[in-house]
Amino acid sequence: MREGFNEQPINPLPVIVWILLAPVVIGEVMFALGGSGLAGDLAMGWRLDALQRFAFDPGILRTMIEQNTWPPKQVARIVTYAFVHASFMHSLMVMVFILALGKMVAEAFAGWAVAVVFLGSSVIGALVYTALGQDQAIYGGYPAVYGLVGAFTWILWTRLGERSEGRMRAFSLIGFLLFIQLVFGLIFGARPDWMAEVAGAAAGFLLSFLVAPGGWTRALERLRRR
Repeated sequence: MREGFNEQPINPLPVIVWILLAPVVIGEVMFALGGSGLAGDLAMGWRLDALQRFAFDPGILRTMIEQNTWPPKQVARIVTYAFVHASFMHSLMVMVFILALGKMVAEAFAGWAVAVVFLGSSVIGALVYTALGQDQAIYGGYPAVYGLVGAFTWILWTRLGERSEGRMRAFSLIGFLLFIQLVFGLIFGARPDWMAEVAGAAAGFLLSFLVAPGGWTRALERLRRR
């Protein structure tokens, strides 16, 4: 057999990418069935019901903090909001980000590290959004996928540093995405959840220092030096 003929034409996706993608895909399949009426009349409102159940509401978090009560269903919102979306197009863009950036990050990080970046960016994005005094509920995977953008930026930043090249070039993707977001905000009106997305990107970059291969060991060494 000639060399290369037994290679797969498409590189397989890492398992962690499929795991992060699965809830979004399954949700959209269920919403499509509900919207078509094939699952019965009651299923027509499945998407709205999912948003009400799983979106992150800063007001609920503030109430839990004030009362020091932590119902698991409400606490879970700080993660689950990343997997429910307002429309198919909304979820499609998130899925594209997970497929593309998730694969690139997973090629450099362990699967668990990709999950920490994705979920950690979701949590930190929601916490920063709340700390900034916002009241509007947020939903969708953008804070989490911006975390993947942050991790990919860290990978580029590290590689450019190893080659003694300008590290600021690594931030071009984040800069481009934020510029596009600014343009859309000016045209269609900006939603306040951009704060969670920017926080998610920063979280993904900073978490990479800890979860990248050897990152925790390097962090401990720096602490010991101090």
